[in-house]
Amino acid sequence: MTGDGTALEAQVGVGARVPWVRGFGRWPVEGSPKEEGKSLRARVKRGAHAELTLDAGRPDAPAAVTESNRGRLPELTPIRVGRMAATPFAFLRGSAGLMAYDLARTPVTGIGAQICGDAHAANFGLYADARGDLVIDLNDFDETVYGPWEWDLKRLATSLVLAGREAGADADRCRKAAHDAVGAYRRTMRLLARLPVLDAWNAIADEELVSHTDAHDLLGTLERVAEKARANTSGRFAAKSTEVLEDGSRRFVDAPPVLRRVPDAEAAAVAASLEEYLTTLSEDRLPLLARHAVHDVAFRVVGTGSVGTRSYVVLLLDHRGEPLVLQVKEARPSALLPHLATAGFDAPEVPHEGRRVVLGQKRMQVVSDILLGWTSVDGLPFQVRQFRNRKGSVDPAALAADQIDDYARMTGALLARAHTHTADPRLISGYCGKSDELDEAIASFAVVYADRTEADHAELVAAIREGRIAAEFGV
Repeated sequence: MTGDGTALEAQVGVGARVPWVRGFGRWPVEGSPKEEGKSLRARVKRGAHAELTLDAGRPDAPAAVTESNRGRLPELTPIRVGRMAATPFAFLRGSAGLMAYDLARTPVTGIGAQICGDAHAANFGLYADARGDLVIDLNDFDETVYGPWEWDLKRLATSLVLAGREAGADADRCRKAAHDAVGAYRRTMRLLARLPVLDAWNAIADEELVSHTDAHDLLGTLERVAEKARANTSGRFAAKSTEVLEDGSRRFVDAPPVLRRVPDAEAAAVAASLEEYLTTLSEDRLPLLARHAVHDVAFRVVGTGSVGTRSYVVLLLDHRGEPLVLQVKEARPSALLPHLATAGFDAPEVPHEGRRVVLGQKRMQVVSDILLGWTSVDGLPFQVRQFRNRKGSVDPAALAADQIDDYARMTGALLARAHTHTADPRLISGYCGKSDELDEAIASFAVVYADRTEADHAELVAAIREGRIAAEFGV
């Protein structure tokens, strides 16, 4: 520091006693993110988000599904196709890449955030924090990237329209659900923009979420889901899926096609990969895992979008024989990655896809699984997490018609909170504003894109009937 502080004051501001530290903000604060966000409306009008233009190069649904199956285990892809063919909402769940192709040709503000990439209405749910208490948040991050915040919001709104249609809600109620999700996102963003940063970072406690979003009609449903989630544990899964051997150890029992034992060499490779996984954890987690022994490995088929990827469950037992089950799940490149450049975003270099998924999850959730990490098995990237960590979810397509609005507002608020960990809420809030212009625009987009998804679904079903693509149903 200089003797009189004059040079330092010129550099970092009057009254400062220390120089600017890289990685921190500057003082005094320059400019107004809120005004900067408002100024973006001149370039991208909020009403423009209603636009959807499908170009001539857009792949048809069977081609898109076939391409997304590339690199998956071929014996499992018919299961994935069968699940996607079940309903238009199920098709949307498995076609994040196709929607990203379309979203890349819609207006974007250029404001970036860590986005889920697959923020449909079924990818929110309950899970346990470190103390076993239940929290609700986004819970699937296979496609997470740094990209346009609008993409997540439009995918959520579209999924609500499709889920509402499947649940039997009329057109007005489905559109209102999309409208209300965007409205909750916008109002929550404005609320967070007014809070101190630390308060905003940890905002929307579970006990306040229903009141904040006026989702009181959901209370009974959430309580039932929470009751099931509390019982959804490693112990319960192990009790149903393993058998006790003579020495007191356990091993998985074949239950094809969902759960199957694997050859010894494959099991050994997965088990050996856990040594690398340990290096990705915070050191304070290591004593916990050191008190568990690895007993068995099995292959387990996962959800709609991930069917065909390599996914294992690893059985650990503590000194009392109590189980802890880890999931070791293949991490493929994000389906959004090829489309970021079209929207004006740089496609990042990804040193490890499992690392991308884990860090993206931690950036978006208020509370994350304490055992999240990553590893490689036979040169392929995997993420590692607890399996059946008191997880529970609401099926939006099974909600009563008068509950879809409540669920929409709740998920819209959660999405806003997740985005503010990596995007300044003042900037997005400045763009979104106080009127419902954005709500109306994205609701209109959601209805049109839901119609497009129904047409895509019909194309896939026709291709299955004609034998052009294989499907297996009921699995």
